[in-house]
Amino acid sequence: MEVWIEDIYEQYYLDVYRFLICFTGHKDDAEDLTQEVFIRVLKCYSTFNNECHLKTWILSIAKHIAIDQLRRRKFLSIFKDSFFKQLPSSKKLPEEQVQENEEKKLLYTAILHLKPSYRAVVILRGINELTIKETAEILGCKEGKVKIDYYRAIQQLKRKLHIQGEEVFTGAN
Repeated sequence: MEVWIEDIYEQYYLDVYRFLICFTGHKDDAEDLTQEVFIRVLKCYSTFNNECHLKTWILSIAKHIAIDQLRRRKFLSIFKDSFFKQLPSSKKLPEEQVQENEEKKLLYTAILHLKPSYRAVVILRGINELTIKETAEILGCKEGKVKIDYYRAIQQLKRKLHIQGEEVFTGAN
């Protein structure tokens, strides 16, 4: 069993962590919740029935844990600068990196201010690039709701960020 959980952890840790950091907006919370997700995966693996992909099941657990945490805290926080220092660097000029980090900070702050159902759809579809079907499975809703929520969330983000006619996310179908 140890090798199994290590393999699953290695394969899905980053997906879970990215989802949770985007959902919570706080590095420490994301780390704690990621640990909680994999503890739950370990405890509940015997109930996994292979009706969906393992990744979908794990991200569904992450979503439930994140919403539970949100309910407990009942407040939104903004991303800390330490999160942006951890983003992979590219071979851009320092000024370009600063500008890009500022834009990301604005986008993630705007995402944090979306209602939880919109936030989850944007994170799963736009950031993690999951399909509509996978997103619906994780969120436990119909594909039509995913499409509508995603469209409405993107429209809200565009209004918040004053983006006219541009696609914020492309997301695969």
